[in-house]
Amino acid sequence: MPDIPNAEILESVAFADVREAANRLAGVANRTPAQTSRTLDSMLGAEAWCKCENFQRVGAFKFRGAYNAIATLEEESKRRGVLTYSSGNHAQGIALAGRLLGVPTTIIMPTDAPPVKIEATRGYLGTGSEVVLYDRNETTREELGERMSRERGLTVIPPYDHPKVIAGQGTVAKELVEQMAETAGGPPDVLFVCCGGGGLLSGCAIATKALAPGCRVVGVEPAEADDATRSFRTGKLHTVHNPPTIADGARTPSLGRFTFPLVREHVNDMMTVSEAEIATATLFAMERMKIVIEPSGALALAGALQLANDRPDEIRGKRVGIVISGGNVDLSIIPELRRLAGET
Repeated sequence: MPDIPNAEILESVAFADVREAANRLAGVANRTPAQTSRTLDSMLGAEAWCKCENFQRVGAFKFRGAYNAIATLEEESKRRGVLTYSSGNHAQGIALAGRLLGVPTTIIMPTDAPPVKIEATRGYLGTGSEVVLYDRNETTREELGERMSRERGLTVIPPYDHPKVIAGQGTVAKELVEQMAETAGGPPDVLFVCCGGGGLLSGCAIATKALAPGCRVVGVEPAEADDATRSFRTGKLHTVHNPPTIADGARTPSLGRFTFPLVREHVNDMMTVSEAEIATATLFAMERMKIVIEPSGALALAGALQLANDRPDEIRGKRVGIVISGGNVDLSIIPELRRLAGET
């Protein structure tokens, strides 16, 4: 695709787009709870509100962006259908959004994706939709997706690097800021957001800066997949290849051509968390907060806990927002989580 000037990219998603996405999602997406925990407050030395997107439809924030992107297509594009490639939550989000909107969807997934994810995606499919499996050793999802979209006239909706997807994800922060204004006496002073490809982070930063300009937005990613942090620090796009992190939703190779400049423009800071910190945060949410979350969904929580431990003055006494991005966890990994957390 042709290069897009940086100034045009920075104007591609504004708070008005997030607000419009919120209107489209009203009555369709769940307005997920902002959950509190006295134990967590004590550990942070602050007042925290966790935005529980594990209670979103398909179990993750991805439904928001998927629905917004499909809903805004022209009628001819809706008739032809859409295509995406994902082995996780975006696949399920596109499948369900397409079914609700009556738009055929084609989901490209690798043959070695967890069977539970393949079956879950198939379970959300509507009429005229399908999951197409491919062998990673024979082709890439991008190559297959480009060929199929060209041959079938399908519109490609990527997992994160798309203005309408970004705007949809931004509704997470819009809701959280509004919920905290109602129950916490004001908006967050600091907002921690998980980061993989940067769609959620950039959208949330745009919304937060519009509604709470004084709030610091901090993106959190695995130390084993620190491409976004390095890109943020240097101003040059860094990449990783299939990084060995238990947070599988953050194994994206890099920020995108939209998300990279948007993250640098609107996010205040980036930080990384270790595999042990990710595992500890995931288990804490399950055992103490009684919510089931996936390791990728625990990144922001792990970041808040790390900051409270290493630099407590930066968070003590403040209102803290934490985005829990998803809850689609394979419970068979709990022994591995305990091992990483040093419990066994």
